[in-house]
Amino acid sequence: MLAVYRNMFRIRDLRTKILFTLFIFAVYRLGAAIPVPGVDLDAVDALAEQAEQGGIVGLLNLFSGGALEQLSVFALGILPYITASIIMQLLAVVIPRLQKLQDEGEAGRKVITQWTRYLTVGLAVLQSTGLTFLFHNGGLGGTVADIDLIPQYTAGRVAIIVLSFTAGTALVMWLGELITQRGIGNGMSLIIFISILSQLPSQWTIIRVSSSTLEFLALIVVFAAMTVGIIFVDQGQRRIPIQFSKRVRGRRVLGGQSTYIPLKVNTAGVIPVIFATSVLYFPVLLSTSIPWAGLRNFVDRHIGLSQGQSLIYVGLLFMLVVFFTYFYTAIQFDPVRQAEMIQRQGGFIPGIRPGSQTVRYLEHVLSRITLPGSMFLATVAVLPSFFGWLWNIPIGFSGISVLIVVGVALETMKQIESQLMMRNYEGFLT
Repeated sequence: MLAVYRNMFRIRDLRTKILFTLFIFAVYRLGAAIPVPGVDLDAVDALAEQAEQGGIVGLLNLFSGGALEQLSVFALGILPYITASIIMQLLAVVIPRLQKLQDEGEAGRKVITQWTRYLTVGLAVLQSTGLTFLFHNGGLGGTVADIDLIPQYTAGRVAIIVLSFTAGTALVMWLGELITQRGIGNGMSLIIFISILSQLPSQWTIIRVSSSTLEFLALIVVFAAMTVGIIFVDQGQRRIPIQFSKRVRGRRVLGGQSTYIPLKVNTAGVIPVIFATSVLYFPVLLSTSIPWAGLRNFVDRHIGLSQGQSLIYVGLLFMLVVFFTYFYTAIQFDPVRQAEMIQRQGGFIPGIRPGSQTVRYLEHVLSRITLPGSMFLATVAVLPSFFGWLWNIPIGFSGISVLIVVGVALETMKQIESQLMMRNYEGFLT
């Protein structure tokens, strides 16, 4: 293993990419510590202290690397870009123009990427405006309700804060693209990766203080088993064989080769969990906007992110993850389109007739492998919240954080390994 790290830095261009990525990480962490102008810094410190004790801001703060509880310029993190990307993917299914752009290759993807950037800025403006209202009125529930982070709530000050949040989101998006272009790649995922890693030590400290030794050791074993399971499922796939018929053109015989379609057990990745948590966060925002004490108390007690140890929250999250896994898998893999593509290329699945039978076969296989994938994804997503409810322990990170950390680490190792293998060095996984 030490030889692998030594070989990584022997290659000049790979060493440059790794050092550049580390430099971007340092810039991102510096921005996460700079508060926006116009906020009460003493109130921000009080919020951070309560958040460390009770996990007030929860998943949103975790994804921003602690920037949200500090009310820094990077408070929104990369989440607006992720939301915009998901929206563009969903719109591509129903809008033929977007579907056509996706089929045009690199030129079409550049246009979609540009539209995604514009949508990210728009979402950042909306989310930052909502955050200023919530932090002024204490709308995140729990003890945060007694803290006013923006005491002088004027139009000019709100405009400055919204502008700072939006500019910070645009800068984070640009940093992620720099990592993709000039670093080791997969920039947006690595931004979330470093954000979650920066919060794990403090989160584990909170768990250690709030739990007994036996419970703490049990949680370590659970998370270790989750990590092994995520790696196993992430690598698992069902390979559907494809045979191409032979064609004679002049004196040349074309085709006759065989390949396969790799259908992953977890085709949807972590997107269903992001969808599910976004849906569960909507009642929290609704309860802060409607002056109804009963609704707000119910949401804070059972669904609110500050009270993630509710059994109702765990059950709803499990069912929503299963539903969105099937939903997003159907968007990502279209059996009808795949069958038409195979038939146009002169291929067929052995023992299956081309056309409608191929479509039914692909649908049957996809539904069978999606069921265990969705159940596993939902189980991983709710396990931390379930143990938090069972033992009454404030667990500030969910299973989605473990999924992202393990998934991004595997993808990064594969990219570095491919660079090493091109130069005849052994990689991480060999």
